Amino acid sequence: MNSRFRSTILIIIFVFSSAYTGGILTGSVTYEGKIPRMKKFDMAIEKICVMKHAENPEKFTGRSEALVLGEGNTMANIFVQVTAGLPEKEWEAPEEPVILDQNGCTYMPHVLALMVGQELKFLNSDSVLHNLHTLPVENDEFNVTMPKFLKETIRTFEYAEGMFPIKCDVHPWMGGYVAVLAHPFFDVTEKNGVYEINDLAPGTYTIEAWHEKLGTKTAEVSITADESKTIDFVFKR
Repeated sequence: MNSRFRSTILIIIFVFSSAYTGGILTGSVTYEGKIPRMKKFDMAIEKICVMKHAENPEKFTGRSEALVLGEGNTMANIFVQVTAGLPEKEWEAPEEPVILDQNGCTYMPHVLALMVGQELKFLNSDSVLHNLHTLPVENDEFNVTMPKFLKETIRTFEYAEGMFPIKCDVHPWMGGYVAVLAHPFFDVTEKNGVYEINDLAPGTYTIEAWHEKLGTKTAEVSITADESKTIDFVFKR
């Protein structure tokens, strides 16, 4: 094979691989039914946090985040993942850390997911004493104190594991959830209720949507290369 022919083959392969993109799965998550009154946090012991809620009512609601709704009853804090159909391979964890901020004596975000070995950076934006107490089953439990002068700390998880709680033993209203995955095909919704999972190889997949109080919803979807599919989920009380 001469060098010119070999170069032509390489160019064709490069163009083909560059043009290929995996399938995209997207959708929205909404709530149907009577909306319960959410319990308001009593933060009187932390004046700094009380002030943050008063000054930023849109950002800091001061209420339980077990049900956070947007316009049209779209749902935040829904964890959507592929649970079946993925090829047997190892995916490399992103170098960029996932961030959980202790801000206004709440966890931001309330629900998060990351990959095995990916860094989880905890911030303390309140300048008060917090602690991070995880309650996993597969991974090691940790309980880390963050005094007001400690602004960040980093942890990683060794094993894949579904959603487990994290809490602050200093402030009993502070709570959230963490999931650790071996693959990158997941997302967590914000108040607009939208999720998006990219770069899916052609195949048939099982998709699961999780809510901390309302359980899970599942769906199956078949997708081809460069195809976009929409799967919506509805949760009811």
